[in-house]
Amino acid sequence: MRDYPILKSKLFLYLTEFFAGVSVMAVELGASRLLAPYFSSSQIVWTIIIGTIMIAMALGNLYGGRAADKNPDPALLYRRILIAAVWIAAIPVLGKYIIMGVTALLIFTVSNNFLVVAAFVSCMVIFVFPLFLLGTVTPSLVKSTVESLDDSGRTVGRLGACNTIGSILGTFLPTFVTIPTVGTSVTFLLFSGILLAIALAFFLSAKTKLRTAVICLILFILCAIFGRSTAFAFWEEDLTYEGESVYNYLQVKEDERSIVLSTNVLFGVQSVTMKEGGLTGMYYDYALAAPVMCGKEAPRVLVLGNGTGTYARQCLDYFPGASVEGVEIDGRITDLAWRYFDLPGEVQVTEYDGRAFLQAVDTKYDVILVDAYQDITIPFQMSSVEFFTLVREHLDEGGVMAVNMNMHSDGEGSINESLCDTIAAVFPTAVTADVRGNTNRELFACVEGDPAERLAENLAKLAPGELRGMMETVGARLIPVTGGSHVLTDDRAPVEVLGMRAIDALISDELVWVRGIYEREGLRGLIENFA
Repeated sequence: MRDYPILKSKLFLYLTEFFAGVSVMAVELGASRLLAPYFSSSQIVWTIIIGTIMIAMALGNLYGGRAADKNPDPALLYRRILIAAVWIAAIPVLGKYIIMGVTALLIFTVSNNFLVVAAFVSCMVIFVFPLFLLGTVTPSLVKSTVESLDDSGRTVGRLGACNTIGSILGTFLPTFVTIPTVGTSVTFLLFSGILLAIALAFFLSAKTKLRTAVICLILFILCAIFGRSTAFAFWEEDLTYEGESVYNYLQVKEDERSIVLSTNVLFGVQSVTMKEGGLTGMYYDYALAAPVMCGKEAPRVLVLGNGTGTYARQCLDYFPGASVEGVEIDGRITDLAWRYFDLPGEVQVTEYDGRAFLQAVDTKYDVILVDAYQDITIPFQMSSVEFFTLVREHLDEGGVMAVNMNMHSDGEGSINESLCDTIAAVFPTAVTADVRGNTNRELFACVEGDPAERLAENLAKLAPGELRGMMETVGARLIPVTGGSHVLTDDRAPVEVLGMRAIDALISDELVWVRGIYEREGLRGLIENFA
């Protein structure tokens, strides 16, 4: 085997192992952010990502060991690292188009568990190959570093330590530094650039495969030029803002009537501001029934999942003298609220997890809105009987809890049935109202009295106008909640699985419509309908 000057010291080999560990974890975390705008960031999607990466790494370990035994030339390893670097650099350029292409193809072949299958196939296509190549690093380096059986244990231990320490760094850097600072696309480019630098250093020192190295460098530069965009929603035009935080992909859109925040490209609106004021035509209007039910002229309101303050603003507009607090875990969303959504200065916003906030304060409220559920990303710790017990303890006498449930989902063991059964185990009475025109469902629960009766009683006190008209609509749609056995607890709250079932049913209905258009009108009909 040829001698390489750069490998005379084992330091370079240990550095290779270290940065391979850094890059694997950085790619894994980047994968979650790349997939989140299209498939959510639920535990199910994380499971798909972790499982896919483990498959790739295991196959890489097997192949790397066999390849090292057959031909231990380190140049082969560094060539694989070079290819992996270029592939990872191409992900910001091509990844979102691959996801949409895979999704479009699966529309015609998959009927059940569409999101799971689409996320898994997308993950396999985009991430398996480069991580398979990085999986060959450790067995190949063992072959190059172990000189005798006398020190084999020590050498392999050092390599393992380098990989583990690198993985630790690769876990924290993307989450707390690169993704919120420069975004997912640049994160992929940064860590692929590190791999590229390692491989280039080897080939320049060895003065071999220089043409291949130059070609890969050119490809990386092209990816860096065309892949720096943060535009996940590439079909959108004239976005007011698009960016990322530690927790979310964020998108602000504006039209003549409203300003809208979305934290997930494919799954609707999280907050909205109407430029001329008034009702939004969305679930926030229904949730205004909670302050009416409590019957106080100046209620004290807490919003868990404040977003940009849509509900907080409406409470101040329609209930003069009300005191409103918000809890929002994503500080970047609150920044956007001040910047684009004219969040009133009197709304006090705490950057915290909703349940942790309740555990930290003793304040009593007249109304608590739980608005922390996003598509299938339902925080299990804010869906259990222990959580709703905590909410009840923070409601004053006559207090009302409102919960925004994102999806119409009925049937034995559905996510909404489970949430209703759980709440019914804590509150004496509860009612729901389906929001007209979308998939949201509002739930109201009172510490004492019946929510429907209290709404009807206080409705007469409202002056004629749009609020009273909306409350009449809500009152006509209220359905009593009857408790059942599907109670969620901190120990067992399979909200991701239940949410996935619900959204899969919604998608299945849409797929039937899409397939029908294709069968009747062909590809041109699809293009015309979605243009």
